[in-house]
Amino acid sequence: QVQVVESGGGLVQPGGSLTLSCVASGRTFNTYVMGWYRQAPGKQRELVASITSDGITNYADSVKGRSTISRDNAKNTVYLQMNSVQPEDAAVYYCNARRLTTISVLNFWGQGTQVTVSS
Repeated sequence: QVQVVESGGGLVQPGGSLTLSCVASGRTFNTYVMGWYRQAPGKQRELVASITSDGITNYADSVKGRSTISRDNAKNTVYLQMNSVQPEDAAVYYCNARRLTTISVLNFWGQGTQVTVSS
């Protein structure tokens, strides 16, 4: 079992920046694909960005070019930095840890951290 805990949400002004952090428990963090998802009211949860254990990144088109996902395996931590934040970025942001095994997919979610965009 992996516990995933997000932090860093809060109020951000339009045009501002935010940095979210996610710490995962356990000694196999470096084997997980880590991802940031978000869910706005009335909308489905969507992928924001992901990073593999090898550091290969993937971004949603809506955040590409203004967001960076990174990981520090020594600290069991993944980060999401987002610049030029817009009102449509407001959502609950969730951290996800995912790993394929020979017989199943291990999938762990955090509780989420709220990001509010307002002046």
